[in-house]
Amino acid sequence: MLKDKFIEAMVAEDVGRGDLFSRVSQNKQIRAYILAKSEGIFSGKEYVEVFGKKYDLSLEWHTDDGKSFQKGEILLYLEGDSKTLLSLERSLLDIVLHASSIATLTSLYAAKIRETGVKLLDTRKTRPLLREFEKYAVRCGGGINHRMGLDDCLMLKDTHLKTIDNLDIFMQEVRQKIPFTSKVEIESESLEMAKRAMKAGADIVMCDNMSLEEIREVVSYRNKHYPHILLEASGNVTLDTIKEIALTGVDAISSGSIIHQANWIDLSMKVE
Repeated sequence: MLKDKFIEAMVAEDVGRGDLFSRVSQNKQIRAYILAKSEGIFSGKEYVEVFGKKYDLSLEWHTDDGKSFQKGEILLYLEGDSKTLLSLERSLLDIVLHASSIATLTSLYAAKIRETGVKLLDTRKTRPLLREFEKYAVRCGGGINHRMGLDDCLMLKDTHLKTIDNLDIFMQEVRQKIPFTSKVEIESESLEMAKRAMKAGADIVMCDNMSLEEIREVVSYRNKHYPHILLEASGNVTLDTIKEIALTGVDAISSGSIIHQANWIDLSMKVE
C-alpha cells in the first residue's frame, strides 16, 4: 500500500467521524516532542515525513532510521495546529512504536551474526496489509528482506513439492515461464532433498528445520559440487541459536521472529 494511502487509512480508523476534543477546543499553534522511555533502534521516519506533508506539521528530527537511542532522549519535535497534532498523536506513535520495535529486535539478531558475514533475512510472516511497512522496519534494524511476495521469487515449499511428479522436468518448464531475472528457491528438509534441489537447478536451497550437523553436510556437498548455489537456513532460529547456525557455512538465515516476536518498546508524545 502506498505510504500516503496507508496513513490516511490509519488516521480514518482512529478519528472516525471526527475527534470529539476538536469540537470543544480552540486552535492553537503548539510544539510537541516524542520521548524515548526505553532504549532501542529507531524506525518510522519515512512514514512520519508523510504525516508532516499531509497535515502541515513542522518536523525537527533528532534521530534517523537505523540509529540507536537511549531512555530519556528526545527523538523528534513536531509543531502544528493543536487540533490536528493531538488527533494524530496515537497514529504517529503507533507508527514509530511498531516500526522501532521490529527494528530493535532485528538489530539484536543481526548483531549476533555480524562477524560471520551471514545475512539475516525476514519472511512473509507479516501482519495482513503491513508487509511493506514491517519489512521496511527490518531494513532499519540491519536485516535484509526476503521476497516481498509470490511474484518476485519462486519458492517451492514442501506443499508445492507434493504436487510435482518430476522435479527435473518441472524446473525445465519453470525456466521457460518465469522471468529471466527471477530466482528459484527449493525448500529441503534433508540432505537427499537438498541434493535433488541442487541437481534440478535451484538458485537457492533452504535448509528447513535441519539439525546443525545436517546443515553442515548440505554446506559441504554444496561447496564440493554446486558452489554457485546459495544456502539459506530457516526454522528454530532464536537469539541463542542463530550464531551456531551461521557458523555452519550457510549464506543466509531467515527468521519470522524478528517481526512477529517483537515486543513494543516505550515511546510517548509530550506537549511543551
